[in-house]
Amino acid sequence: MSLHNEALETLKRTSRTFYIPISLLPERLQDAVAAAYLCMRAIDEIEDHPELDNAVKAELLRTVSVSLQGGFEGSRPQDFSAGLTHYQHHLDEVSLRLGDWALLAPASIAPRIWDATAAMANRMAYWADRNWGINTYEELNQYTFSVAGAVGLMLSDLWAWHDGTQTNRSYAIGFGRGLQSVNILRNHLEDRQRGVDFFPQGWVAEDMHQYARQNLALADAYVAELPKGPALTFCKIPLALAYGTLDALAAGKEKLNRGDVLALISKVMAVPR
Repeated sequence: MSLHNEALETLKRTSRTFYIPISLLPERLQDAVAAAYLCMRAIDEIEDHPELDNAVKAELLRTVSVSLQGGFEGSRPQDFSAGLTHYQHHLDEVSLRLGDWALLAPASIAPRIWDATAAMANRMAYWADRNWGINTYEELNQYTFSVAGAVGLMLSDLWAWHDGTQTNRSYAIGFGRGLQSVNILRNHLEDRQRGVDFFPQGWVAEDMHQYARQNLALADAYVAELPKGPALTFCKIPLALAYGTLDALAAGKEKLNRGDVLALISKVMAVPR
C-alpha cells in the first residue's frame, strides 16, 4: 500500500471529523493537509496519553520539536521520530509514524508543516509542564491559540500555496479556536476525571459555550470569504459539526452520534454556495 493510501487509512481510524473533508481534496492538496493533520495528531496523542506522566510528555514533545526543526529535503522518516522509539510500546502508531507523515507533504510546502508542528509540540510541552493549568481568560486564549488557532494560520498558508487563496488571518485563528473550544466542552467531564480542567477559574459550561460561539462567529467570517473550491468544502464540514455539537450539548447529549454526523455532512454537501 502506498504512503498516500496508508495516510488516508490512518485518518479514517483517527478522526471522523476530518477524514471526510480531507478525502474530498484534490490529491496534491490532500497530501499536504493529510500530512499536516497526521503530524499534529501524532503530537496530540502524546499530549493526551493516559499513561505517560507530564515530564515524559514534555520531554518527548520537545524532542519531536527539535527533530522537525532539523528537517530538510532528503530527510528520512527516522530523522523526525528520534526519541519516540524508546516508547514504542506506549505510543500509538500515528505518533510512531510521525516521520512518514512529515514526508507525505509535497516538498514545496513540507517545511511549513514541519515548522507549524515543531512550534505546536514546543507549546504543548509548556502546557504539559503546567498540567494544563488554565486560570484566566487570557490563558485560555493562549492555550487555544497554541493547539488550534495556529492550525488555522497554517491552513491559510496551505490554501495560498495551492491556488493563491488569501484569507483574513484573524478569522483563521478564530476558526481554530472555535473548533478547539467545542472540543473542550465535549470532553470536559473526561478531562476533569484525569485531573485536567481547561475552564478558567469560575467558569461554567455556559461561559465556554459563549466563548465557543464568539470564536465560531469568526470562523463563519473566515468561511464566508473563501471562494468556491476545495478550501471552502474542507472548512464547511468541521464548522457544521462544531455547531451541531454545541446544539447537542445544549440539549443534554454527550456528543453527536454517527447518524447525526452523517446527516450534517450530507446537508453541508447538498447546499450550494
